[in-house]
Amino acid sequence: MTLKYGFLGLPQGGAKAGVLGDPTRPLPERRERLRAFAHAASKMLLEARYVPDADMGTEATDIRWMIEALDQPIGPHDWRNNRSGLHTATSCIATVRAALAHRGRSLAGCRVAIEGFGHVGATLAGLLQDEGASVVAVSTAAGAIYNCDGLDVRGLRQSLLEGTAVNIPGAEMLPREALLELPVDLLCPCARGGSIHEGNAARITAPFVCAGANNPLTPGAEHMLWARGIVVPPDFISNSGGVLGGTLEYAGVSPARTGRLIARAIEPAVRRLLEDADAAAVAPRALAEPRALARHARVRDAAERPTLRGHLVHIGLDWYRRGWLPGALVGAIAPAYLGRRLHA
Repeated sequence: MTLKYGFLGLPQGGAKAGVLGDPTRPLPERRERLRAFAHAASKMLLEARYVPDADMGTEATDIRWMIEALDQPIGPHDWRNNRSGLHTATSCIATVRAALAHRGRSLAGCRVAIEGFGHVGATLAGLLQDEGASVVAVSTAAGAIYNCDGLDVRGLRQSLLEGTAVNIPGAEMLPREALLELPVDLLCPCARGGSIHEGNAARITAPFVCAGANNPLTPGAEHMLWARGIVVPPDFISNSGGVLGGTLEYAGVSPARTGRLIARAIEPAVRRLLEDADAAAVAPRALAEPRALARHARVRDAAERPTLRGHLVHIGLDWYRRGWLPGALVGAIAPAYLGRRLHA
């Protein structure tokens, strides 16, 4: 998360927390775990040093309920949407476009395997198909399905529930790990961390790997793929749309405009990174990580010593959180303000 915020130049930190549990359990049981977590972290939550959000296994409504369990008021703009999957998929496909173009390729006719057919993976599959790619394999916790002629993505989204095996006509059922080794042009890991590791990286044949998940490749596996000439943009860039999109939507920017802004921010950044990495003969991450950390340090330093402009922005944000500034006004200003931060 620190790397994402640093890459984007957003004035936030980079902690991540999780609650161990089965996301398929009944809602009351899952929310009891959230209540226990909220009370354990109450000091940080009440001081706004830790700001939670929804991720795997939770929705915005769960986070809103968790804060209310601490008897805290919810602002008019807090945890009101569940579009993180769409925003993450948008940055992922923007990264794919840039990576393919870097090698003189396009999405037209590109064969794709997607690990994890959840909020991110299922949305990404639809976006890829819209741009002419053929999604030939997807997986859930229960296993993978593969059809070399392509899958009906929209049909899958209607019939395939996360973690549920479904017989799809014309598709071959495979162990979920087998999806990573299929003969495809693009592999998109959108499931869990560490699914691509030193034990299976040598068997991956896709020339492009673009992550929608956090940390799906171990450092050793990522280096192994790069050494074989496989293009692997850093995951904290390819899936950063969830952070940027959430910030834009919180500011009142429409979903359609948010998607365009994400694409305009990500594509050129990925192109420059891949060009620089080739010129330096190093893996893209070797350049991207220190750049993101250095930028994060600059943003943090500026936040600790704000200018008059910074003070005014802070006051404006506080008024907006309280509902004292109209969303239309903030939504009109936010794209230009965030655009300057992204390109600073």
